[in-house]
Parts: sequence; C-alpha cells; structure tokens
Amino acid sequence: MATVLLKNVTKIYEGGSVAVKNVSLEINDKEFVVLVGPSGCGKSTVLRMIAGLEEITSGEIFIDGKIVNNIPPKDRDIAMVFQNYALYPHMSVFENIAFGLKLRKYDKNEIKQRVEEAAMILNLQDYLNRKPRQLSGGQRQRVAVGRAIVRKPKVFLFDEPLSNLDAKLRVQMRTEISKLHKNLGATMIYVTHDQTEAMTMGDKIVILKDGEVQQIGAPMELYSNPLNKFVAGFIGSPAMNFINGRIVQSDKLYFVIDNLNIRIALGEMNNRKLQQYRDKEITIGIRPEDVLLSSEKSIAGDISVLVEVVEPMGNETLLYFTLQETQMIARGNPNQQYKSGNNYSMQINKDKIYFFDKVNGNTL
Repeated sequence: MATVLLKNVTKIYEGGSVAVKNVSLEINDKEFVVLVGPSGCGKSTVLRMIAGLEEITSGEIFIDGKIVNNIPPKDRDIAMVFQNYALYPHMSVFENIAFGLKLRKYDKNEIKQRVEEAAMILNLQDYLNRKPRQLSGGQRQRVAVGRAIVRKPKVFLFDEPLSNLDAKLRVQMRTEISKLHKNLGATMIYVTHDQTEAMTMGDKIVILKDGEVQQIGAPMELYSNPLNKFVAGFIGSPAMNFINGRIVQSDKLYFVIDNLNIRIALGEMNNRKLQQYRDKEITIGIRPEDVLLSSEKSIAGDISVLVEVVEPMGNETLLYFTLQETQMIARGNPNQQYKSGNNYSMQINKDKIYFFDKVNGNTL
C-alpha cells in the first residue's frame, strides 16, 4: 500500500470559482481517512484530484513518495468506487469485476483467481453469473468494491459509495467496508457528507468547509476538542446547541442572556479561561446530552423552557424547544414521560460547555 501527501493543493475553475483552497493533508500507509463536510465543500474535488480526474491549479500531490501531478489516472495505481456503482448492465458480475484486469491484459487464470478471491471476501460467490439488474443495491455496491479489490491498488478511493442505499443497508455496508479495510490492510480515502459514517469508519477525519480544511484528527478528538464552531456543530448527532450572550463578572463569572434574564454560573476552570472576555459577547455550545430537562420544580439556577416537539426514539427521547429564537435539542430520560406544550426545568452540565468567539467562531 502507500502514503498520500497533498501540499497546498488548490483548484480554481474557469470564471474564478475556488473549489479547493490550499489543502495540505498527509495520509499514512494503511490509514482509513474520511473527508467530510456539507455539499459543495470540495471533498469530492479533492478525491478526484488525487485520482487524476481533475487537474490541480496549484500545489503538489504525492502517492508513495512520487509526485503525480502530471501522471494520468490509469498510471497512478489507485482504484475508485463511485456513488452510482458505474457497472456495465450487459455484463455479468464476474465480467464487471474482471473488466479492469482484462483491459490490462492479465492472464485468464490470474483474472479468474483474483475475481474469485474478491467474491469470497465480499460474499458474492453465488452471484458471479448474474447481471447488475438482478442484484440489490447493496450487492451492486459490493460488485463495485470487488472491481477495485482485484486491481490490488496502492490506494482505494471511495466517493460517497453508500448515499444511494437505504438506512439499514448503509449501516451494513459501512461495517463491511470497515472490515474490508482491516482485512486488506489498505490505504483508503473515503468521501461522505454523513458525519455518522465519518465518526464510525475513519481512523482520521478531515473536515472541510468552502474548500478549506477546518480540522484534522481522530473522531473523538474532533468531538471533544473542536477548533471552531463549525466543527463543533458538524460533528455529533443531534448537533450541538449554540446560544449567544456575554460574560459578566459579579461574585464570579456568569454567562448572561440579557433578553431572557438568564444567568449561568461558570465553573472555576472557566473562570480562569474567560477572564479576558468579561463584558464581551461570545457564543456557548452545549451538546444535547448535556442538557437535562426535568418536570421537577425548578431550583435556583434552572431555566424554564417550553417543549414544542417530543421524539421518542426507543433508547432515548429527543426534546425540541426554543431559546433566544434558536431551536434547541435535549436528550431526555427515556424512563420519563414528556409532553409537548409542557414547561420543564432545564439544567446544563457546566463542565461540558464549549465557548466560541462570536465573530470568527474560533474556540476560546
């Protein structure tokens, strides 16, 4: 397998539209790296530049230590799995998987052996004589992956391969791709807009926004230590809640929401960290699991909120309410009954509050 290195890679289309801006990224041998972000953030463009399907405007791309800027896709020793499977409808599963090997004039026995090995790994042995139209979506995706496996490339590239599958199949296929990565010991780069896929599959996650890298790190590192408000809001499901207010000093530091007459006392650690922001406006972030809504009578420091929507999920209950004209979400106790239209007492885990600069969104 191989390492992949991007140095200050930029892509500007005709007309001046900047798709990718100054992206630098190091992918280690046998690593599973996920590029994630909202639609239009440039993640697929980065993948296509690595594959050689898009020319880069500036910067350098290295695969296994060799610069590949001017090397055509077929000579980069990569294999790509697309969102739409890209199978030939008139060919059997065997022929689809073997197609790339036939183009490269491999020996028939070698082709047969590689296809059968891939079919065994992907549990496709019983489907080799079928046409794509006779397969389910998940089976078609396996065939597309099989076509990549038989090539035995240095790098596997996946461009939103599960987006056409239903929810249950998505879960099954992401597990299978994760297993495949471990079994092959392969270098894999995977693009998705689904942060759940990113969190569950990646050794390392690269978060992009507007063509720029926002943060790179292990899944739980991004979840626990986001560098800015965008990363904090993108990683985690349901998303983090954000509230605007200001820091006020009296006997100790408080986060104050003036128009709601709400004061949240900040812990000792936050007192030290936020002294320089006294009398300044900031944004706080609170994950839904750190917001507790209780029907018990409010005590000092609690906030009364009106629950608008209750979503029972079985193992948890999601509660929606509005604070400061912002939609908020709390994870309720599944053993407690909640009713929309009722008021509840809200408490916040003060040790789990995130603080952001209101102007640039950076973590304080």
